[in-house]
Amino acid sequence: MQSPQEFIPVTIDKSHITTIGERLYAESIEFVRELVNNAYDADADHVEIVMTDDSIEIQDNGSGMDMDGFRQYFNIGSPQKLSNPKSPVHHRDRIGMFGIGKFASLSACKRFEVISKRGDFVARVTFDKEQWEKATGAWQLPFERLDADFRKQNGTTVILMGLDRRFDPRDIEAKIIEGTPIKAPHFKVRINNHTVTPRSLTGHKVSVIDGTAFGPVTGEIVILPETAALTKDLGIEVKVKQVTVRRELFGMETWGRAMARVTGEVNADFLQVTSDRTGFLKDSEEYRSFIEVMNRIMEDVKAFLQKLTARKEGKRVSRALKDALQRIYRSLSLNPDLSPFGPLPIGEVAKSGGDAASTKNEGPGAGENVKPAETAPDTGAVKPLEKKRKKKPRVRRLTPNAIIKKMKFGETGVQCVVDSFGEDGPEAFSEETTIYINRDHPLYKRESGKVETHTLNLARLITQEIALMKDPRNPRQAFERQSKLLKDAFIGHNN
Repeated sequence: MQSPQEFIPVTIDKSHITTIGERLYAESIEFVRELVNNAYDADADHVEIVMTDDSIEIQDNGSGMDMDGFRQYFNIGSPQKLSNPKSPVHHRDRIGMFGIGKFASLSACKRFEVISKRGDFVARVTFDKEQWEKATGAWQLPFERLDADFRKQNGTTVILMGLDRRFDPRDIEAKIIEGTPIKAPHFKVRINNHTVTPRSLTGHKVSVIDGTAFGPVTGEIVILPETAALTKDLGIEVKVKQVTVRRELFGMETWGRAMARVTGEVNADFLQVTSDRTGFLKDSEEYRSFIEVMNRIMEDVKAFLQKLTARKEGKRVSRALKDALQRIYRSLSLNPDLSPFGPLPIGEVAKSGGDAASTKNEGPGAGENVKPAETAPDTGAVKPLEKKRKKKPRVRRLTPNAIIKKMKFGETGVQCVVDSFGEDGPEAFSEETTIYINRDHPLYKRESGKVETHTLNLARLITQEIALMKDPRNPRQAFERQSKLLKDAFIGHNN
């Protein structure tokens, strides 16, 4: 004979409720995010936070709660927001999912009160951790009906008392900016009469708009100036329903110092978040699709960052090269016998600025257009211009980042090219009257770190080649010429 079916009840100790509140979130300050987001879900236009040393009050003007609303509020793990994902007034995408966020406040205080009004209904519920755990067997909280005029308008107030520590209003503000939909229309948050506003970042902005099978990925990535590089909170904010879940680096950890210049946010509402809203379900198809999109986006960001870096580096090299050429120009004016280009014509004086050394930054294949000046073979005198052009001397093909400047000395002169010729390439070399300087050479990299050594090193390499142009068969004499030119370029006459 078959015995009757028996059942085992499922129970949970009351202390676990406080444990959930205290341990669910990595930081006790997370309670602010949860309570403000509850106000947002309730169609609040305004949230007022008042902080003192031992209490924090968060008041909103949302829809408020009636008796059923209070029962739902304290229904742990309620799926109510999942079954009603849109708010009734502003049609907002509701942020809350599991109905346990309000217990985050237990990580910051010993006691909290919830006061809410909807129409003529006004009531207060008090949650005291010690009293809750002492009351054996009873799963209920003190509930008090209040007069209808206790609150003037609909909404909810949560008061945290007996704080475990003091909270800095600036930290609270930072958490609100990051963890709540502060940019949403018709939604304002104030802390001690100060309005919280979204962060405004300056820099080069890269718009993000891409699609997956589960929904769009949108947002904006900002490449900050070097002077504004981040020292903390590195990475891109990943938001779900306008709320930051976590920051991700998306491979930027291999970018070196450039990583600190990249920030911003991306929104992907289709991502599944963990119950504490601090991470994602990474083994889901949604997350894998999101990562594929972000990998493509970050490749574009990296290329754009490298382009900006190369542009800035080009300007820095251009300034140093111009300074070096101007100094050499004046030194050659003082020592015309050391010039392979012949003396200055009578009446010409050493010029500064672009006349002495004008800049020309070329694009791909720039070497095709470089036209080195011609000099007489032995005397160093300038050749008279001929009506028929002679064959152009061979010139190397340059990279798009090549920096080209010309130093005109009388009717002729040299062109200087700073470009990449590989770490194993020569430090400097000449072809006809074009001087090439290798920016990949280890010595160049070392000396280019500071403005003073950068200019001096460029001048050293240029005068080396000029001295060899004067008499390539006598290196010792060329070295002495170079020493004289450098001394007059940097000591005494040209400081």
